Parts: sequence; C-alpha cells; structure tokens
Amino acid sequence: MSRHVAIVTDSTAYLPARTMERHGITAVPLTVVLGDRALEEGTEISTRSLAQALQKRRPVTTSRPGPEVFAETYRRIAESGADGIVSLHLSAELSGTHDAAVVAAREAAVPVRVVDTGMIAMALGFCALAAAETAEAGGTVDEAVTAAEKRAADTSAYFYVDTLDYLRRGGRIGAAQALFGSALAVKPLLRLEGGRIEPLEKVRTASRAIARLEEIAADRAGSAPVDIAVHHLAAPDRASALADRLRDRVPGLSDLHVSEVGAVIGAHTGPGLLGVVVSSR
Repeated sequence: MSRHVAIVTDSTAYLPARTMERHGITAVPLTVVLGDRALEEGTEISTRSLAQALQKRRPVTTSRPGPEVFAETYRRIAESGADGIVSLHLSAELSGTHDAAVVAAREAAVPVRVVDTGMIAMALGFCALAAAETAEAGGTVDEAVTAAEKRAADTSAYFYVDTLDYLRRGGRIGAAQALFGSALAVKPLLRLEGGRIEPLEKVRTASRAIARLEEIAADRAGSAPVDIAVHHLAAPDRASALADRLRDRVPGLSDLHVSEVGAVIGAHTGPGLLGVVVSSR
C-alpha cells in the first residue's frame, strides 16, 4: 500500500459521511452522557433523542474520548500504510479532546501532529478538508498542518441561540456572559473568538436576531470566494431559509453546506440553534 499522510479529526467537525469517505478522513467520536448512559456521538445517539431529552430537562453532559481511543485510531491508520498523521480537533478551550490526542500521539508508531484548531463544527470541518486536500496532492505532514492553520485563520463562526442557559450549565460560557442574554428577554448572538464562545450582539426578537445573523455572515463573506456552512438543532426550516438567503446574497459562494449539529454541540446550545460558518478559500 502506498505511503501517505492521513487526516484525523473528531465527531464535532460534522463533515458529511460521503465527504469524509471521499477524502479518507477519520473522525474519533466524543461521548454524550444521557442520564446514566454514555453514548457515542454519530452512532449511538440521534439529535432528535438529544433534543427531546433537553426539552424534558433530563441531565445531559458530554465527555472527550480517552487517550486509548486515539491510540487505537493511530495504530490502525499506521498499519494501513500511513507514514504520518495530522490530528485536528475542536478548540482546547471547549474540550479536553486535544489533550487526549496529544497523550496518544507520544506513543504512536508514526509521527502525529496534533492541532488545536480553535474551531468547532464545520469551522473545524473546513480545516480538516484543507489538510486532506493538501495530503492528497502529495503534501507532507507540515504542509497539511499549515493548510489547516491557514484555513482556521480565515474562518469565522457566528451563532444564534434561543437561550444561553445550556451554555452556562455546561460551563462553556460564564455566568456574567449568560446575563448578556437574560435581561429583557433579548436574543443573543455569539461568535467563536480565540477558541471561546463570546457574546457578539443582543437583539430584541428571534426574527431580528436571525436577520442580523444573516447580515453579519454576508458582510463577513464579502465578494471573495468562500465556503459557508449553516448549522441548526431542531430548526431545519429556519436553517434552509437562511441558507437560501445567503445563497442569493453572497456572490463569491463556492460550497454551501446545511446540516444539523450533532449531540455534543447540541447538548451545550439547546434546540433552536442556528449557526453560520464562513470560510475563505
């Protein structure tokens, strides 16, 4: 088997299965703990089950993969013929996934570069795609890492949530920040900044917040070539309509992805989430 650089990410990249298969990308699953059951994201818990649990206020937490899971993944990839691995993961500010990968990489049979992309969802997915395309073109481990880091620097992510309660409960946003969205029932807009989820703006109603989310994303895209992903949780009609409007507003649009987030991110945002990722090519 020919030698190559392999790309690993985690299940929060939310790349379409066909895309991962086409580019040979491996995703290590995070875990959702629902009551007393630990379930792997992507295979053992659906977003519908998650949304129902959240609406019933059942306890839901998330957990990173253990180093042993990464070690087994790296072993299998090395045995398949890879001579190097680039392992790209969601922000270390939000999860211990990156740290677990670092521990496993020390004992891997081939060189493994573990990268904290500072991203989540398709913001991470676009980084993994950039690395995979570089590897497919014959790039080295260092070149694939550089491509992913450049893509991360050129990617922005914005979010609308109905409430900040889920982010506060999960420790992904501080109590002071949570007050940002509580006064007078305003609707919060958030952004990914420095690997953290930070408040962006307060808007009075959901419809105005979504309109403002669209405007921010379109302004960020400008007229240069960009890829866009629209994410949602239990809000497919809203997401589809937003994607259609962005398709009309963004002249440099290359690829447009519309998808529901998985259970890990959904557990921290709650139903009603809308997110837009804008990634310059």
